[in-house]
Amino acid sequence: ILNYRKCYKKMNINEILVIAPYSLSKEEKRKLLNERLHELTRKHYENCEPYRRMMDARGLDINNLPDYEELPFLPVRLFKEFELRSCTKEDVVKTMTSSGTTGQAVSRIYLDRETSSAQQKCLTKIVSHFLGTKRVPMMILDSSAVVKSRNMFSARGAGILGFSMFGSKRQYALNENMELDIEGMKEFLETHKGETIFMFGFTFMIWQHFYKKLLESGYKPDLSKGVLIHGGGWKKLITEKVSPEEYKKSLNAVCGILPENVHDYYGMVEQTGCIYMECKCGHLHTSAFSDILIRRPYDFSLAEVGETGLIEVVSVLPGSYPGHVLLTEDEGMILGEDDCPCGMSGKYFKIEGRIKNAEIRGCSDTYATKF
Repeated sequence: ILNYRKCYKKMNINEILVIAPYSLSKEEKRKLLNERLHELTRKHYENCEPYRRMMDARGLDINNLPDYEELPFLPVRLFKEFELRSCTKEDVVKTMTSSGTTGQAVSRIYLDRETSSAQQKCLTKIVSHFLGTKRVPMMILDSSAVVKSRNMFSARGAGILGFSMFGSKRQYALNENMELDIEGMKEFLETHKGETIFMFGFTFMIWQHFYKKLLESGYKPDLSKGVLIHGGGWKKLITEKVSPEEYKKSLNAVCGILPENVHDYYGMVEQTGCIYMECKCGHLHTSAFSDILIRRPYDFSLAEVGETGLIEVVSVLPGSYPGHVLLTEDEGMILGEDDCPCGMSGKYFKIEGRIKNAEIRGCSDTYATKF
């Protein structure tokens, strides 16, 4: 530990988060990620005993770390089994929990003040690329009941509260019984007529409680100037044979929102803040603050572009817990890097689904199972 402290210059996360999220070349980003992920690996090795024991068992030489593609990953499921934190209990300001079905263990993510602040700044940088820096009226396609408990956030509640900072005025589209609040929506949209409306919600809930209920009611709000960001999983909708294209087309039919203004995102409570946004071409993108690796399931070697495998995610944010290099239980494929027609730099990819026998997770998919 003393050896690496003498030769390593600590990076400042706030300096990293000044970078425009889709501006770095492949070489610039690789240098940034190597430096920051090495710093985090050393920090967690020193301050989190379970992490240190796992790294020692893997034979990691903490004084001679490899490039980040070869750093040992943690399976995301470990956050359900162990208390993994690199800060003192007294420094924990927030405990995040993953979404889960009844009887299913949940991940617990411990945040200190610096990590919580970094998550918020990172989310702001990424979403502002799509919304602009000015806050706009916001319609939350969910119920306010989800955010009543602020001490221990669920992933769904944290998502709503995290994205709410982009709203100047906020209106929940659903009441506490998950029914459309048509009168509330009418009043809100009349007050902000002609303005850009930012909408946020979770994929299945939007389909079940917003789209379907608008069809039943006959009410057609004018959201032609709206921008929708949604996430949380597609499992239930895929079984209903609803494709992303059909999803956008159907929403356009009931409220006029343009398909190019509907953006899916991929993210998880274990790396809150570092979300992967869908561009206008329908591709999910890494930012300057994160990366995606695809690993072959039979030996965990790195897959080629266009090859399906297990998704590994890396993030510059997790300072209070060892969540910077994680192997998910999702399958996906990298489509390219730095050459998406949308013009955004970084890798772009698609999600293929969950691995067989993996637990259901994701705000939309767990809710759909309960529903």
